Amino acid sequence: MLRQLASFKSLPEAIDYAALGVEELTFNDAQGDVSHRLSYAALRQRAQDFARSLAAEYPRGSHIGLVAETSADFIIAFTACQYAGLLPAPISLPPSFGGRDAYRDRFNRLCKAASLTAALVPEHLLSIYEAGESEESFIRPMEASKWPARPEVKLRPWAADDPCYIQFSSGSTSDPKGVYATQSSVVANCKAITRHGLQVRDGDRAVSWLPLYHDMGLVGFFIAPLMSQLSVDYLKTSDFARRPISWLKLISQRRATLSYSPSFGYDLCARRYRGEDIDLSTWRAAGIGGDMVQKSILETFADTFAQAGFDASSFVASYGLAEATLAVSFAPLGEGLRSDRVDAVALRFDDEVRCAPTDCPPEKVRNFVLCGKPIPGHDVRICSTRGEYLDERKIGRIEVRGPSIAAGRYRAGTGVTSLTDEHGWFNTGDLGYWLDGQLVVTGRWKDLIIFNGRNIWPQDIEWSVQESSEGRITRCVVFDASQLVIGDRIVLLAECRSRDEEERETLRRDIARTARTATGAPVEVVLVAPRALPVTSSGKLSRSAAREKFLDHGFEVAHGES
Repeated sequence: MLRQLASFKSLPEAIDYAALGVEELTFNDAQGDVSHRLSYAALRQRAQDFARSLAAEYPRGSHIGLVAETSADFIIAFTACQYAGLLPAPISLPPSFGGRDAYRDRFNRLCKAASLTAALVPEHLLSIYEAGESEESFIRPMEASKWPARPEVKLRPWAADDPCYIQFSSGSTSDPKGVYATQSSVVANCKAITRHGLQVRDGDRAVSWLPLYHDMGLVGFFIAPLMSQLSVDYLKTSDFARRPISWLKLISQRRATLSYSPSFGYDLCARRYRGEDIDLSTWRAAGIGGDMVQKSILETFADTFAQAGFDASSFVASYGLAEATLAVSFAPLGEGLRSDRVDAVALRFDDEVRCAPTDCPPEKVRNFVLCGKPIPGHDVRICSTRGEYLDERKIGRIEVRGPSIAAGRYRAGTGVTSLTDEHGWFNTGDLGYWLDGQLVVTGRWKDLIIFNGRNIWPQDIEWSVQESSEGRITRCVVFDASQLVIGDRIVLLAECRSRDEEERETLRRDIARTARTATGAPVEVVLVAPRALPVTSSGKLSRSAAREKFLDHGFEVAHGES
């Protein structure tokens, strides 16, 4: 079968074509053993059968929530919605331990915001949802075998001009707003990913531990592979979190060529590696996305796994977001990481990026990784707060225009609200600059702290503290906790295992000193318990949730000020 790279008009059309080949999806346990195989042909047949059952119960266009466990059942249910003319909304899984009341509260808010007609839930999790406020008829089993067969019902698949899914971003918890993706926006982005970003070819095979309720997992490692007839090996996100090396073992065992992770995934692997026998020589595109690209972490990973055949030139930095379906830019394949060595002190005082002098001490240097050129058919511009287009090395807001931009954000009562202005530009909320035609991302606009007229980048402090802590803290997060004057109270929360007060006090002083050096501003240091910092549904630390919890006195901590 001749490989086609997203040359389809809709997801159902792509599934019909992929079913003609021999490629498959495999679901694996933490030991790398296959627990379930699902060929694209079997996916098509099982999804169509389930689609008839769904179409018999729900009107065309109904919104259906899908609790996105990494399983064949979720993939089948998501695909069935495409054939049944239903709009799926992937939902994050409940926590493994504790926090279920808070989760059910978020789940109920999301269901209302998305105008869900029903929510399909893995059978072994039904008791969690049935204990909530939802009516029994609203919560239904995700497994197709639990539904009555309806072979007489006609399919009503989505076409090119129809919607595809509602994607709730990882940070949308208290006030959920779903990204309303269309068939055309998804096809356009998959075309750019498979043809330009990763240049999919015969012999490629993908591995993923990324959650399927997140755009990088759903689009990057289900829809894009489907659109290019790739085989994919899945590892549950929870299994990766417990045993990060299981991800690399799976790449080694299946001779995989394509896999992605945020920087923290590479960090976990480098920290947990104990010399296991693995071969990463086939990994030609080791993508980084979903968060700020951290050069030092990736260099450590490359050094650690060079003996396992990992080639640092396979790193592919990229930039994207759910509102653009997934990808906005890719660094060139085969060139590895390219970074800009920046004068961090000068960056505090204006938005012009200056190269750091060769003799500049490390604590006054910031390395920004270049994230490549915009994908074909899409435009990116850097704008000032006054709307002026900025030249190279000038930091401003990143705006994107092109066919991958979603139709809008969906919320019950208001429907779909456009993301773009009258000229089609979408303000991402991210900050960045141009360098040699490539996009460099510096952070989120809402996270930037202004102190006495100076710019303070939270990640600068976080990375400096993490590097200097010598393992005494696990994670940390920085935010502006000001109530009256912007920037008059900068707080750093750090997870600390030690219970010895003398050790904790020494650690607080050391962190405060490092933070002061990184910012030139006073930073209030607060030590919290391990795993106390809130994370988004995709596993990233949430500055906004940490700030909200801190101001609400939600941490049981001992305070120490710098």
